[in-house]
Amino acid sequence: MLGAIGIVMIFVMVFGGYVFAGGKMGIILEALPHEMIVIAGAAIGSFLLGNSMSTVKQSCKDIGKVFKGAKWQPADYRDLLALLFDLVRIARSNPVALEEHIENPSESAIFGRYPKIQHDHDAIDLICDTMRVASMNYDDPHQVEEVLDKRMEAAHHHALHGSHALQSMADALPAIGIVAAVLGVIKTMGSIDQPPEILGGMIGGALVGTFMGVFMAYGFVGPMASRVKAIVDEDGHFFQLIREVLIANLHRHPPNICIEVGRQNTPHHVRPSFADVEEVLRGLKQETAA
Repeated sequence: MLGAIGIVMIFVMVFGGYVFAGGKMGIILEALPHEMIVIAGAAIGSFLLGNSMSTVKQSCKDIGKVFKGAKWQPADYRDLLALLFDLVRIARSNPVALEEHIENPSESAIFGRYPKIQHDHDAIDLICDTMRVASMNYDDPHQVEEVLDKRMEAAHHHALHGSHALQSMADALPAIGIVAAVLGVIKTMGSIDQPPEILGGMIGGALVGTFMGVFMAYGFVGPMASRVKAIVDEDGHFFQLIREVLIANLHRHPPNICIEVGRQNTPHHVRPSFADVEEVLRGLKQETAA
């Protein structure tokens, strides 16, 4: 919603201010199709030239994040804590029973309670791989922590490819706009024998190229790249919570303490309250006892 509001405000304020100051939209509208062929075509071509197909696909998906926002909401963090509590508790009481859940999470009754998490392969792989290592009686939690950090850093770096690609396009757009403007000036110089009113319109049309390059770079593509990066960083907190709980488990803290460690290390705006988590965990304990 905020993304759509931002786009409307950009158009209204930029072009509304131009018209309010006495500018004529006719010059812009007449030159716009030709200038956009040059600018958009060159920008897309350079984008395809400078990125792999996987990055191109990821960038297209990431644009949707600008309007959808972060994937993981506060309720998802609460569900994640409940899921991890169940897994840690089973790992302590019956390690053999844990195997059926971490080896086949798609059919696990525990993972099945939280379908949104179950369908996220990155989160499931991180949980299952780390729980599998813990079940092997790995005696150096610090080394597991180091491996987790490297894995999460690599995943985070990969997730930012779309943002970096969009930012590179934003950086190039003003220069591409200048190219379009120069081509317009060349065209104008070929008609130097025309009356001043015609030359003025042609020069104005050429300057539309510079305007559109800067406008698109700083009004749209650049902010989109920044927003995608912010969302990737935001969703990274979800995986950080997994890390905190599972590392606490490797240090053999009680399950409740492991969950509280994860909750406390979650950013405030998505952190479930202590009372909410306690209520959920109490329900899980009663369900198991029954």
